[in-house]
Amino acid sequence: QVQLVESGGGLVQAGGSLTLSCAAAERPLRGYTMGWFRQAPGKEREFVAAISRSSGRTYYTDSVKGRFTISRDDSKIVTYLQMNSLEPEDTAVYYCAAAPVTTIEPLQYDYWGQGTQVTVSS
Repeated sequence: QVQLVESGGGLVQAGGSLTLSCAAAERPLRGYTMGWFRQAPGKEREFVAAISRSSGRTYYTDSVKGRFTISRDDSKIVTYLQMNSLEPEDTAVYYCAAAPVTTIEPLQYDYWGQGTQVTVSS
């Protein structure tokens, strides 16, 4: 079992920025696609962004394109989600996850973190 640990959440005003980090606690997840998902109160968990471990190609949901950037460090141990121009609608618990294939479907992700709260005030 691989433990993913997120950090970097918090409270920010609309228009502000936050950077989330996700680290594999026990071993690097080489060969895995890393994704970020979020779940707002009363809503289903939704895909936010993903980065393919093999190609480095990135994927984003439409609502965050141009505002969020997913990246990884060279050692492939930590995955980041840089969030700019935050909006109140971005308020949610953000989860990082790892999948053995390149996908945006949450059911195909094997490992999940516990989540970190992001709150954007208007």
